Amino acid sequence: MYGIGRTAAPPVRPRPHPYDAPGLRPRIPRGTGETRRYLAVGLDCYLCLLVVGLLVHSCLGAVGAGAGRTAAVLVGQLTVLSFANQVLLTMAVRASAGKLIMGVRVIRLPDAGRPEFRRLVLRWLYGLLWLPLQPWHHLRRATAETPPRERLGGCPRTAPHADLAGIRQVHRSDLRYYREAVAGRTR
Repeated sequence: MYGIGRTAAPPVRPRPHPYDAPGLRPRIPRGTGETRRYLAVGLDCYLCLLVVGLLVHSCLGAVGAGAGRTAAVLVGQLTVLSFANQVLLTMAVRASAGKLIMGVRVIRLPDAGRPEFRRLVLRWLYGLLWLPLQPWHHLRRATAETPPRERLGGCPRTAPHADLAGIRQVHRSDLRYYREAVAGRTR
């Protein structure tokens, strides 16, 4: 009674490798989504504040320094740790601490190579200036009237920070597939 009318599941077809098309040059991986990028930035901020908070607490807790000195030390340590995380660690392993946790890697455009120091410093400086201004930009956009084209379902605007300084954030697995495809094409 239970076996009547049952059909076998269709066979599972293997998914084609995204770069296996013969004669095609491998395409640079797409960027990650906004959610993954913002989560990585949030993790970076949290880890940076956690480490600096522990350092400031241990260094200044016993000395009894004033609020001005504590704030100066805090800002200095945050800047140094942020630079080390966003520039030096990214040069070493292609990702900051938050990006490592989220499975994101940083590549140079147009060849998907390792980003150089100058590009990473530009991106870091932009992040220091861009991130604190986001609440202000959000409030400004909320009070501005929506242009008619966007209200009628026109083309969405692209993010101005998408590939800043010639650097793109991609999924770790996409970068691995791209490297394998390039290595297979050069053999």
